[in-house]
Amino acid sequence: MTASNAAERDSAPQFGGIPVHKRLQAAAGTLERAVMGRLVERLPVYGTLPSEHLGGDIAKQVTRGIRSFAEVLRSGELPGQAEQAAIRESSARRADEGVPLEAVVSAYHLGAEECAAQVFSAAEPGDLGDVLLVQRQLLAYLRLVSCEVAAGYVQERQMALGDEQVALQSLLSRLMEGGSPQAAADRAGIRLPPCYLVLSITMGPHPDELAPGVNHAVAARRKLRRLRNELQRQTRGVPLSVLSGDGGVVLIPYETPAADFGRADRDRLAQLVEQLGRMCGAELMAAVVAAAPEGVAEAARLAGEVRETAEASGRGPGLYLLDDVLLEYQLSRPSPAREGLAALIGPLDARPELLDTLRAFLACGLDRRRAAARLQVHPNTVDYRLRKATEFTGLDAARGADVLTLRAALAAHDAMRQGKPDAG
Repeated sequence: MTASNAAERDSAPQFGGIPVHKRLQAAAGTLERAVMGRLVERLPVYGTLPSEHLGGDIAKQVTRGIRSFAEVLRSGELPGQAEQAAIRESSARRADEGVPLEAVVSAYHLGAEECAAQVFSAAEPGDLGDVLLVQRQLLAYLRLVSCEVAAGYVQERQMALGDEQVALQSLLSRLMEGGSPQAAADRAGIRLPPCYLVLSITMGPHPDELAPGVNHAVAARRKLRRLRNELQRQTRGVPLSVLSGDGGVVLIPYETPAADFGRADRDRLAQLVEQLGRMCGAELMAAVVAAAPEGVAEAARLAGEVRETAEASGRGPGLYLLDDVLLEYQLSRPSPAREGLAALIGPLDARPELLDTLRAFLACGLDRRRAAARLQVHPNTVDYRLRKATEFTGLDAARGADVLTLRAALAAHDAMRQGKPDAG
């Protein structure tokens, strides 16, 4: 007996007087077939792989794993860097093939179970010490393998996601620029829908963003993450977005052509906006324009103008279309009459509380109590301020004949204020 054989006998665990690693090496062929059968039986995703792939690369990795663990039992040392790199590379290939991470990790554990069943059946009563040693080595091996599998898989997915995000960002940029986005969609692997619902969104703060002692930047990121996750969950296809903590633009793929967008579509979208607000914990005001992919750029501009008009006219959270603000939108466009309309309430510029009260009263459907609640003042205060506004302007918000004029004057006033360089 050589010195190396004697050292191996003394250090390597043995069952029934035979080194455990030699039992594994001798049964490698049988073990490979048994492990492959377990993979297909217990992990259905492996059964969907092409037969040449299953019998090729997958079978090679199973054999390699058996030999690797046998070497651990022989030497008492875990796999070195070269073997760890091979495990990461194999896991990366599975990630690229779309095999779930849990299935890849489970495959190694199923292989370990087969190896354990093969060798432990030969253990004798006097082998208890070696049984415990093999168990410790098996657990250490699985711990290392699981970490390497996860590292290889995650690295591959991060690279893939990075490429996907670049392609999606390129598609979004092309849509927002106008023209044909087909080439960008092909690069992103996305089928362009018949239309996009183009939403311009204003997002209020989450309560955590206002709480003292809270990292407001983190709270804003969490709010955005919840909104994006819910948007993805509720949307068929791939939604695209440019969002910050206070809002932005969202493109929702939609199978109904833009010309056929109707009341039922609006109702569904309004429910989605409400759900998004609940999930992210913030009030959302959104304006929508439906457009074919080639018309997204113009639709985004119009949606932004509709949202700004709805905000300026004192409307609350929710979904708005151009039809909802036709008068205000038209009066906010440059025209010879706009300056004259704005001048009707010009005297209120020096009394912003009167202007705010007038705006709230009209937005609340001429309901003084609702207006008072919105302004957080007593209803009598609303009455007093409306009387003062009438004194300054000659227009009475409680008189039906003046209501339309006041709405038009407010729209013109707000549009002109927004157009001034110093209009905050």
